[in-house]
Amino acid sequence: MTDLYDRPDPQRALTVSELNGAARRLLELEFPLLWVAGEVAGLSRPASGHLYFTLKDASAQVRCAMFRNRAQLLPFRLQDGRQVEVRAQLTLYEARGDYQLVVEALREAGAGALFEALARLKARLLAEGLFDPARKRPVPALPRGIAVVTSLQAAALQDVLASLARRAPALPVYIHPCPVQGAEAGPRIADALVRAAADPRCDVLLLVRGGGSVEDLWCFNDEAVVRAVAASKLPVVSGVGHETDVTLVDFAADLRAATPTAAAELVSAGCVAATDKLRAAADRLRRALARKLDMQMQALDLLAPRLVRPPQRIARETERCSQLDARLRRASAALLARGRQRLALAAAQLRAPQPEVERSRLAQLESRLANGIERFFAARRSRLQLAEAHIHHLDPRAALARGYSIVRNAAGDIVRAADTLAPGDRLAIEFAQGGARASVIATDPGGVVSPPSGA
Repeated sequence: MTDLYDRPDPQRALTVSELNGAARRLLELEFPLLWVAGEVAGLSRPASGHLYFTLKDASAQVRCAMFRNRAQLLPFRLQDGRQVEVRAQLTLYEARGDYQLVVEALREAGAGALFEALARLKARLLAEGLFDPARKRPVPALPRGIAVVTSLQAAALQDVLASLARRAPALPVYIHPCPVQGAEAGPRIADALVRAAADPRCDVLLLVRGGGSVEDLWCFNDEAVVRAVAASKLPVVSGVGHETDVTLVDFAADLRAATPTAAAELVSAGCVAATDKLRAAADRLRRALARKLDMQMQALDLLAPRLVRPPQRIARETERCSQLDARLRRASAALLARGRQRLALAAAQLRAPQPEVERSRLAQLESRLANGIERFFAARRSRLQLAEAHIHHLDPRAALARGYSIVRNAAGDIVRAADTLAPGDRLAIEFAQGGARASVIATDPGGVVSPPSGA
């Protein structure tokens, strides 16, 4: 992707629409309007007035679309097998992902003896130094006036005037008319160039003519015209034909423009430097809208064959409704049958009441309940007796009954070791039955207390 568009996230999957849109923008940005030569094949003329065809040569081909507003300007009828040159914008038709050329102009290809004569004349003038780059003079950035040499009936003149009026309306323009096509055009153009070069109101000269066949432009290869251009006192800007049309005056001129309009833009560039960016942006927007409209029209041509006549659509929908009605009836019948089947099954499961059977079943349940209650209380009594036995076993008084006794000191604490006593301490002794009080005579922490002497 170019810097004018965001680079896509390499981890995110693009939709087909995003991919085709990005490819179209890249092609249109990287490739300006260009001329392409080839043979016409597969020409199609739909009712919309557009032209669709393939331009091919010996080893390759490319799809082309020429929309109605351009096709109706063709000076001849286009046919398969014709050798042509097209001026087109390289783009991509997003709806189908087709790489194609959108043609803006088309002309017949020329060749033969004319080119041989042109080559000989070019070599001779080149040897004389008429095409020497050192002779070229710069075009003034802010000219006082512009001399235009062309035909008053030429569309190129209107293009030049319109361009200058739009870009530099205060810049004066002086027209020196002459024919720009035909056998007598060469000397007339040379005379007009001499007059224009002597005009003191001007400081730049435009020699312009619109596009055409090789024969139409041949007068601009005339030797007298080329020499008049080279001898002009004013800088000469040639704007003859389209971008790929090259004549000898282009080599002799101080500056060559691709088209008449481009020539006007070159000489008026200094007047519009401050607003050039704004106008360029507006021009890009208009072209984008025109291309979008052309693409939509092309999509309409593609979709038109898929339209269905209303009677056919009504018949199709009627048949579909009939099928749905039949399915609904079958589904309703099946649902009703299943309901009847379930009702019959439920009726078969219903039985008459039997009191004797129910009383017998109730008596059995009462007996089972009584037995269960008795077993429950028996289990609880057994657990209670077992707990009493454990409690009795842990009762310290049971140990007293086996001959043990509990000794407490004067504070009432149980005496557990002899070394906590001292002679003269008062003791209380508890037996299984009754108790006694005593006084410590002596202690023996390591053994048994000996009975007192004389006992």
